[in-house]
Amino acid sequence: QVQLVESGGGSVQAGGSLRLSCVSSSTTYIMAWFRQGQGKEREAVADIEPDGTTRYADAVKGRLTISRENAKNTVYLQMDNVHPNDTGMYYCAASVGWIRVSRRRQETPYHYWGQGILVTVSS
Repeated sequence: QVQLVESGGGSVQAGGSLRLSCVSSSTTYIMAWFRQGQGKEREAVADIEPDGTTRYADAVKGRLTISRENAKNTVYLQMDNVHPNDTGMYYCAASVGWIRVSRRRQETPYHYWGQGILVTVSS
C-alpha cells in the first residue's frame, strides 16, 4: 500500500507564496494535486507525468506550479500570488500507471490519496 504524506500548508496573505510537498512511500506514475474549498466539490489543480510534463486547471495557470523529484518520490506545488479563492484542503494523488489525459481531472483513476492539508489565504 502506497502512502502519500502532504506538508507545507498553512496561512498566507493574498499575493503571497506557499509550497506544498507530498512524499510517496513508493514509486508512482502520474502525480496530481486536487483541492476542495468549503462547500465546494473537490477539483483537480494540476498533474505531472514522470518526465515532467504538466497540466493545469485554467484557474491556477501562471500562479501555481507543479514539479516532482522522482528520486525522492516527491511532488511539489509552488503557490505564488495566491488568492482567497485558493483557500481549501489540498490533496496529493497518485497512480501506478498511465491515466488518459481526458481523465486526469477525475478522482477515480488515481489509486492513492494523501490525507489532505489545509491552505488558508486571507485578504
